Amino acid sequence: MSTHVQQPGWFTVNVLNRSVAWLTRRGLSVWGSRVLAVRGRKSGQWRTTPVNLLTVDGQRYLVAPRGHVQWTHNMRAAGGGELRLGRQVEAFTATEVADDDKPALLRAYLKRWKAEVGIFFGGVGPDSSDAELRRIAADHPVFRVTASRP
Repeated sequence: MSTHVQQPGWFTVNVLNRSVAWLTRRGLSVWGSRVLAVRGRKSGQWRTTPVNLLTVDGQRYLVAPRGHVQWTHNMRAAGGGELRLGRQVEAFTATEVADDDKPALLRAYLKRWKAEVGIFFGGVGPDSSDAELRRIAADHPVFRVTASRP
C-alpha cells in the first residue's frame, strides 16, 4: 500500500475547509460537498472533514485527493461512517475500491473537481490515459459508499 500523503497548508485548513464545512453543516452543498464523520481508529471519537461526494453510474464514492490521510485510515478501521448535509445525516458502509478499478472513477473525479484538487494528482488529469490514471491509483484511496439500512 502506498503511503502517499499531501498535507494541507494553513490556508486550506483554516479558511477553505472551515468555510466549506460551515456551509455544508448549514445545508448548502458546495459542488457536492458533505461533511464526512468517521470514528477515530484509536480514540473512537467522531472525526469530521469536508469531502466531495462523487456519483458515477448511480454509485457513490469518496476519493482522497491528498492520499492516505487520517480519514482514510479511520475509514478502513471503521468500515463506514456518516455523510452530513445540514440536518440530514446518512449512515453508510464503505468498501475500498481496488486500484485496477480506479481509473474511470479518478477521471470522473478530476473532471468535476480538477480546479480544486488537480494539483494533488501530479499532472494527471481527466484527459489522461487509463495507464497514467492507473499509475497514480495507489496514491489515492477510493471508497464506494452504500447507505446503511436503519
